[in-house]
Amino acid sequence: MAQIHHFDHGWITPTISYVLSVLGSMLGLTCAIRFRSASGRGERFWWLVLASVSIGGTAIWSMHFVAMMGFSVVGTPIRYDVGLTVASAIIAVVAVGVGLAIALLGKGGQNLRIVTGGVIAGLGVAAMHYTGMAAMKLHGDVSYGMTRVGLSIGIAVVAAAVALWLAVTVRRPLVVFAAALVMGVAVNGMHFTGMTAMSVDTDPSTTQLPGATASGMLVPIGVAVVFGIIGLAYALMSAPTEEDRAAAAYLEQRREQAAARIPQQAAPPSPGSLASGAWTYRDRSSR
Repeated sequence: MAQIHHFDHGWITPTISYVLSVLGSMLGLTCAIRFRSASGRGERFWWLVLASVSIGGTAIWSMHFVAMMGFSVVGTPIRYDVGLTVASAIIAVVAVGVGLAIALLGKGGQNLRIVTGGVIAGLGVAAMHYTGMAAMKLHGDVSYGMTRVGLSIGIAVVAAAVALWLAVTVRRPLVVFAAALVMGVAVNGMHFTGMTAMSVDTDPSTTQLPGATASGMLVPIGVAVVFGIIGLAYALMSAPTEEDRAAAAYLEQRREQAAARIPQQAAPPSPGSLASGAWTYRDRSSR
């Protein structure tokens, strides 16, 4: 059996992969909070998609790809099938999206919905991991220890269920941050448990392997991840919060009340009056 290295670049790749998983988890949980406070179907669907991309794309798949940058097998180069690599990303996002939809939509049987969604999302995450591994091409035969494969799948299901429970319950920023730290540990634990199940019997072949190198895919994937994170952060910052909606509703109510009290033939309102529209939420505290 060939010697396998999981940290070929030292602690750089696992550190970056952990940071990505924590960041993606934070964004995803925040999107789930916005989902719960959304009023319309279109808005809820929007936050569900963003949460799925944040957790499935950034926290899970991007973490997996970065961690694979530090993976090497002595005696053989490694190439990656681009189609299967893209498919693994889609599997992660879709699986997390289905799990979130099951957990967040509906009123009754919350615990059952969380468990059901966790099983589906966890199996999807495991499918993403092993699809990504199937995309790897090398000179040799790859085999897996089924005990550790089963353990990695179990970790994925439990981690997904916990993530969905957090998506349904957490609200405070400090709790979101702490939950993201725990989710990062779980995601990375699942990945490296699955990687330790792998063994390779190399074949001393000199034929050129098909596919792209990990470094060759790093730039386009890195650019996509960076712009994705910026876009998600912008969407969260620009969207109105529950407090913003409450303030807007309060202002509208006061304006309607003021307009109803003003006779139609009355003089035009002064610049500082309620009916003029210049009254602000800040004036609420002085009344």
